[in-house]
Order: sequence, then structure tokens, then C-alpha cells
Amino acid sequence: MNTMKQKSSENAQPASAERRRFMSVAGATAAGLAIAPGVMLVEVAHGRPEDQPASSAVRWGMLVDSTKCATGCNECVSACSTENGWTPVAESKHPKQAPQWIRKLELQDPLTHHETNLPMMCQHCAEPPCVDVCPTGASFKRADGIVLVNRHTCIGCRYCMMACPYKARSLVHENLHDTQKPDVPRGIGCVESCTFCVQKVDRGDGTTACVEACTAAGHNALVFGDLNDPESEISKKLREIPTKEVRADLNLNLGVRYHGI
Repeated sequence: MNTMKQKSSENAQPASAERRRFMSVAGATAAGLAIAPGVMLVEVAHGRPEDQPASSAVRWGMLVDSTKCATGCNECVSACSTENGWTPVAESKHPKQAPQWIRKLELQDPLTHHETNLPMMCQHCAEPPCVDVCPTGASFKRADGIVLVNRHTCIGCRYCMMACPYKARSLVHENLHDTQKPDVPRGIGCVESCTFCVQKVDRGDGTTACVEACTAAGHNALVFGDLNDPESEISKKLREIPTKEVRADLNLNLGVRYHGI
């Protein structure tokens, strides 16, 4: 056995530099999503230098003002669906298996009967439980606070779905065809959730589809920006109005804050 191994090793030819470069580029192109946490191929596709991954100097976050969130309005849900290529519950043939990227909740105080409307999505925790329980490392948090799923290493075990306190994740149950977006890869058997429109962030839009839709509708209930920048709109708003984290008792340090709940 030792002799056979030695002969096999002697016969192997080292790969040329040109072949190594080709295989490196081909492998990256085939992967199509993530090289490593914080380094996204979508960034490369949009011209972001490979030596400039997501930075911890930035922490993306969202402020939801429930006092401005209109009853019956689903503009944020529709915009997210259009931007990211998923089918909302109302349009799904299998509502119980519909994606949960963002959904509108109608809450009622049991004592006062006061009703509150608000969108619920991935909270982009600083300490995400979904990342802690993922056996393959498919669930990960970028340096800028955005929590994502690597479709190439997700095995669909759904541990992250069970660990998420916000019911923000869902499994793709069907093959995808017409709804597939070039810069938002999705696939059957993989878990997915709100990405803060990472493709828009990485190309420099500085906002998300839901925020754009809410603003266009005149509600202005959503603000997106850099929580680490004291001069950003979201940071200024957070200093002006009281906000809460959903399930603050879990100490997850959420990237989404709510006013009026």
C-alpha cells in the first residue's frame, strides 16, 4: 500500500500557474454567492474591489415607526417580493410554505384593544441564534451586520428556522423558474430570509426596496442606514424618538428597532 501511494504521488504533475488561476476564477464564478463571510461575489459583480470586503466600521440597520405604518398597506411586502423574486403569501399556491422575507403583522393590546401594524423581517441580530445553530456555517453574519445564508452550503436542516425568535426564515419548497433574479440566487431545499437587500447595499444604493416603497407611498414608516454613523438619518431618529427591540430580553442586539410598540 505504501509503495502504491508513493508511485501515485511521483506520477502526479503539479498544476501550472495558468491552470491554477483558471480554476480559481471558474470556481468563484460557479459559486455565485459567497467566498467567505463578509466577501460576497455579488460585490465583485458590481465592481467592488476584492480587497474591500464588508467593513465593521458600518452596521446597517432599520427603524420601523409603527405609528406611521398604515393598516392594509402592503407596499413594503410587494416591493421586497419584486426586488428579490419571491411570492407573497396572498399569491402563493401553498400559503403555509410561502417565503417569510417580510410580512405585515396586526397586533392588538389585550387591555386597551389598541391596534398596531408593523412589518416583521429578519432582525439582523448582532448575536444571531441562526448562526449559532447552523451545522455547516451556511448562516453567517457579515462584518457590517447583515445576516445571510450561503445557498451552496445550506443543507436545509431548518435548525436556524427553529432558533429564530422572529419566524423570519423559511425553506424553499419548490423549484424556481420565472421568479429567479440574477443577483438574488435562490434554490429549492435552502433556507432564506430578509437580506436588507444586500445587492442594493453592495452596489451603493444605500437603501432597501421596502424603504423606497414605503417612502414613495408617503408613509415614511421605514428608515434604513448606518447605525455606527452618528450623522446618518437613522442614528438621528434613534436619538429623537424612543424605540424598542422585539424580545429585548434575549439580548441579541438587533439591527431593527421599532417605535410605537
